[in-house]
Amino acid sequence: MALTQAEVREIGLIARLNLEDGAIEGLQEELNQILTYVEHMQELDLEGVAPTAYSTDFTDSLRDDVRVPSLPREAVLMNAPESKEGAFLVPRIKALGIEDSREDTAGGGS
Repeated sequence: MALTQAEVREIGLIARLNLEDGAIEGLQEELNQILTYVEHMQELDLEGVAPTAYSTDFTDSLRDDVRVPSLPREAVLMNAPESKEGAFLVPRIKALGIEDSREDTAGGGS
């Protein structure tokens, strides 16, 4: 299954990529090589091969998930640039940027 340049452009639009005309041809070649490799992999006989997430034996090296006391609120807020009523005070984020004024977001501000 080979992709056309029109299909590569459509994939770029779906991925929200601003592809220049000069990049389409190179990207088309690369995507077609990937698809050829995937088609080759689909031809492999995997009968009797157990599905696995790792190619080697894997031992979980993480600690047990044990509940421990957290830091006191005052200690957490000690290094905060600004706080109010036991909560972090952060700038309001707008669609086109960040306002300079700080607003209290802990109370569900607007």
